[in-house]
Amino acid sequence: MQLATINDIKVHYNVEGPEDGFPIVFSNSLGTDFRVWDALLMHLPQSLRFIRYDMRGHGLSEVPKAPYFMGDLVQDAAALMDFLGINNALFVGLSIGGVIAQGLAAERPDLVRAMVLSDTAAKIGTEQIWADRVDAVRKGGIAALAEPTLQRWFSKAFHTDKQDELAGWRHMLTRTPVEGYIGCSQAVAETDLYVSTSGLTLPTLALVGSEDGSTPPDMVRETAELIAGCKFKVIRKAGHLPCVEQPLEMATLITAFMKDNDLG
Repeated sequence: MQLATINDIKVHYNVEGPEDGFPIVFSNSLGTDFRVWDALLMHLPQSLRFIRYDMRGHGLSEVPKAPYFMGDLVQDAAALMDFLGINNALFVGLSIGGVIAQGLAAERPDLVRAMVLSDTAAKIGTEQIWADRVDAVRKGGIAALAEPTLQRWFSKAFHTDKQDELAGWRHMLTRTPVEGYIGCSQAVAETDLYVSTSGLTLPTLALVGSEDGSTPPDMVRETAELIAGCKFKVIRKAGHLPCVEQPLEMATLITAFMKDNDLG
């Protein structure tokens, strides 16, 4: 187990791959831990150096008292990369992880050479939507949101054909610390990165599952259009977590993007 004390909290992280490999940092979605990337990593070039971490309030990272702010989450990512001596990395962010990627690229361009934004946007939802979600969790725990969340996360085919695996993702979601889920929800609620993201010029690939019920393709496309030269791709037969449902296709797109931009 690898833990780093940064910004007064302990953050759980994992580093795999050769020390001289090109660094690729992964930031996961709300209600998951860094295992969400397991299937994807199997299909990426093994010459890369993979860095994954659990954001505050998730996985095995510490759970400070809510509320959290997006600046906290961005600074956590920056501090971890500084701690590990990583810069000029490809940063891959899923959902809230993609919001972190955008903020990090704007605030610490020395750390981020390129981005993959998966199923995310410069602004996700409204303050009222997130307030209602936080209220529901306070009253009934994360289990109260589990079924509608899983409907948004996965395609219809996954719900039909992968029920055992679906149960595992339900467990991961519902075992997320309530304080961490609420804190990160509040961070997303107050975040609007349209202005800062529209000023980004680094190589970017935006991906989205065709059946994403959380950040639908049109929402992701709108954010992609803010970034000069950003490539946009829809991954078929996937919901909000294409790294789980279509890891080979997602890895193929990332590998091609890296090759096109001379990354690693």
